[in-house]
Amino acid sequence: DSALKDQEILNKDKLQIITERVDDVPLLIAQMVRMGLPEIIDKHIPRHGNQRDLSWGWTTVIWMAYILTEGDHRKVSMSEYVEGMQHTLLCITGRPIVPLDFSDDRLSHLLKHLSNREYWSKIEDDLNKHSIEVYNLKPETIRCDATTVSADQAITEDGLVQFGHSKDNTKLPQIKLMSAALDPLGMPLASDVVSGEKADDGLYIPLISRVSDSLKKNGLLFSGDCKMSALETRAHLVSSGHHYLCPLPLTGKTADEMKTWINEGISKDQEEALIPVFRENYRGVVVLAAKGYEFSRIQTFQKEAEETTWQERVLVVHSPAHARQQSAGLDIRLTKAKEKLEKLTPLPGRGRRQISDEAELVAAIAKILKVHNVVDLLEVQFEKQVEQKKKYVGKGRGSVNRETIVVEKVRYQITSVERNQEKIADEKTRFGWKAFVTDMDCDKLSLYDAILSYRNEYRVERIFGRLKSRLNIAPLFVKKDDQIEGMTYLLTLCVRVLTLIEFVVRRSLKKEKTELPDMHPENRKKTTAKPSAEKILKAFSKVNLTIICDMAGNVIMRSLKPLSNLQKQIIQKLGFDSSIYTQLEI
Repeated sequence: DSALKDQEILNKDKLQIITERVDDVPLLIAQMVRMGLPEIIDKHIPRHGNQRDLSWGWTTVIWMAYILTEGDHRKVSMSEYVEGMQHTLLCITGRPIVPLDFSDDRLSHLLKHLSNREYWSKIEDDLNKHSIEVYNLKPETIRCDATTVSADQAITEDGLVQFGHSKDNTKLPQIKLMSAALDPLGMPLASDVVSGEKADDGLYIPLISRVSDSLKKNGLLFSGDCKMSALETRAHLVSSGHHYLCPLPLTGKTADEMKTWINEGISKDQEEALIPVFRENYRGVVVLAAKGYEFSRIQTFQKEAEETTWQERVLVVHSPAHARQQSAGLDIRLTKAKEKLEKLTPLPGRGRRQISDEAELVAAIAKILKVHNVVDLLEVQFEKQVEQKKKYVGKGRGSVNRETIVVEKVRYQITSVERNQEKIADEKTRFGWKAFVTDMDCDKLSLYDAILSYRNEYRVERIFGRLKSRLNIAPLFVKKDDQIEGMTYLLTLCVRVLTLIEFVVRRSLKKEKTELPDMHPENRKKTTAKPSAEKILKAFSKVNLTIICDMAGNVIMRSLKPLSNLQKQIIQKLGFDSSIYTQLEI
């Protein structure tokens, strides 16, 4: 009888079989719960009287899980996604999740709340404190940078979307995102969205102040690009009890001083008096990364009645790799300039414009040399060519006794374009030099450490790289300014999740002195001690949950595809238990 009953239950004609793509969703939600994200969002975004039961915190977490899994931030996609993940989300959250919880209006309200600067600052502040405590992070170096995000929304007079200096597409308007990241994770600590036409220079001080207020720690080292080197920004950091490390731009007074500093560096190099800096490349080979020297100077900044004075170190550094890159760029410019110069005076022929005025040719040559920045590096020789022809006066055929005149036709011909090897060689000796400034004492930040520290600047750029690749921030599928701002902040929260997943796995592997296998499908034998968050999450693709229900919708069985050894290892490295997945089964 029991066998007959089992057979009756498993009769396919009377059962519903549902399959849900679980993938990395349980892992992502577990990570966000550990970060305290649901509680922090609920703490700072108020509920309203008619709000649905699902809190703003859990709404944010589930939406972020979808964005991180699918790389799609469109609001319209969420209802369908939730409809197809009913059982998975019910098991993880312990409450029914329905498509109406993720309606367009509700998600728009969430973005509007996130765009509120007061709410957003408090959310970032609490996330920073929680992450530092939970993951035992020691904030010492903060990296600041800005990026632009192209948009095709309509431009309004005071709107966020404006034309400006674009890092992506000069033909489209944009918004600007300013971000500060914690080293060595590259985790965003603070992010500000501003209109696309604003210059970077004035965005550093507000961002630095927010980070300082959030971390409540003196003596932080802020690192950034040359736009952070504005004297006012440096003075602000000094007066706030913090430090800076940034390159100087080759403009104004610095451009003239740099010539002297480079000459000094070349002399010291000949005397072998420069300090060498070595590092290990990706092959594990120790190579010369840079060499340089330093000197000190007094800096003063006065704003209104307040004057700030401090001692600053100038680090003059030569990078062989940068020098090779500049040298290759010069060779390309020289080649292109030569090609364009030679095309100025083509041989006579149909449709070939000839230059008959010397001043016009000289001006055209000077313009090409200037455009390609090779003035004095190419020597151009040209000659005047005069062609004389007899021409009969008047109309009609010529005859022996008909009057003639001699007509001269003048054209200029470039005869040679040669490289001035001596000047080119002298120019190349000046390649690869940069000047950095810092107010930190030498015993706390040596020239050696400063150079290696700055070379890790790419870490903050990884935030922008992830926003533009994994999370597909452009194009933004929202129109209003509050929606644009809120969506950008939501995506920076997604970057936090990716950053912490990557950091914790790598830290665990380093501590255990092990590596993860099977992270490279193209080479199964290859192992890695530094897997990216993207590869970690990809390892959970095709994890399916099969649900068997009766015709009334009652669940009879839930079966999860067994986790692989790699998936179990990753879960363990993150400090979780396999139950974050096995809880889905009954």
